Amino acid sequence: MRNEIVVGLDIGTAYTRVTVGERGANKLPRLLATVKKDSRGLRRGYVVNFDEAVEAVRATLQEAEKVAKLKLRSVVLGIGGVPLMGKIGEGQIIVGRPDLEINEGDVTRAIEASELSLTDLANRRLIHTIPLAFKLDGERVMGRPEGMKGTKLEVKTFFVTCLTQPLNNLVKVVERAGYLVDDIVASPLAAGLVALTPSQKAVGAALVNIGSHTTSIAIFEDGLPIGLQVFPVGSADITNDIALGLRLPPEEAERVKLGIEPMLTAKKKLDEIIEARLSDMFELIESQLKKLGRNGLLPAGVIITGGGSNLDNIDKLAKDALRLPARVLTLGNESPLKDPGYLVAYGLTIFGTDQETAGGLSRGIVGIITRKFTAWLKELWP
Repeated sequence: MRNEIVVGLDIGTAYTRVTVGERGANKLPRLLATVKKDSRGLRRGYVVNFDEAVEAVRATLQEAEKVAKLKLRSVVLGIGGVPLMGKIGEGQIIVGRPDLEINEGDVTRAIEASELSLTDLANRRLIHTIPLAFKLDGERVMGRPEGMKGTKLEVKTFFVTCLTQPLNNLVKVVERAGYLVDDIVASPLAAGLVALTPSQKAVGAALVNIGSHTTSIAIFEDGLPIGLQVFPVGSADITNDIALGLRLPPEEAERVKLGIEPMLTAKKKLDEIIEARLSDMFELIESQLKKLGRNGLLPAGVIITGGGSNLDNIDKLAKDALRLPARVLTLGNESPLKDPGYLVAYGLTIFGTDQETAGGLSRGIVGIITRKFTAWLKELWP
């Protein structure tokens, strides 16, 4: 079961989504089921009502079992929300052997040294450790340094961490629902496996997901993630702004926002409200790009997805605010998905098949922490 069938579980604030995939002959798993149900008991990545969250997860996975006609035992779990954070660390080691040849142990020690440069791990758990670039005696190494000779090995590493308590709680929710957690993947990076092409990730691109209560950005370059941040603002905040600004009930404000219910008399004010909140979101995104030195410097631009991506002119607003090419993600005919809402869940399924498609998130690169991470998961298992 674990080798052939992989279940991606994406627990969002608004919806819980599951994809069940079967390892196929080609690079992508064959989809056996896609299921979406309302989430309960979560907000911005935190479990706020344990029992409600358990029931929602159990109901979604049981429905997936019916659709796939399989008994499911374990999942690859996506973790998102405000507790998630990406950061770059740097480390170096001195090679002490007489032959000065770099081996796998030297690479591991260098990456562990870069982890020591992180200063805020007291209440956080490492999820991904991805080496971005190596230097040997001050010279950039193209690819991996094993087999080369030198005295000083330096590495720049991208780390993704999550607050420990919210992560523990989410794992326990899945276990209480009756399933095991095989692996955990940062949701923005899982979505990137599906939403972005290899060429986009190679030249530089940002994936922006505007969810119900959060907005995430994942930045890629040279095929690897180099930045990740989640902001505590989402499309529900736009709905609240409309409700307050136009004095409407929240349900009506949501319909007006989506254009389901036309707003003829106050269209100008409606547009101003939406643009003001989106401008705030794009300002946060621009700030994150500046921290990485990538503002205005991503050739493939910004790809926008999530429930908030359906707003009129959002691509133009993003283009003007970020000074980058911007477009709303559309799924091509070749995609096995019909709904972009399943990007994270399907990305988790791809990761779980452990194939080349997973790129920088494959277990080969993340393997530096696999043993520690698996041991931690087992501590939570009953």
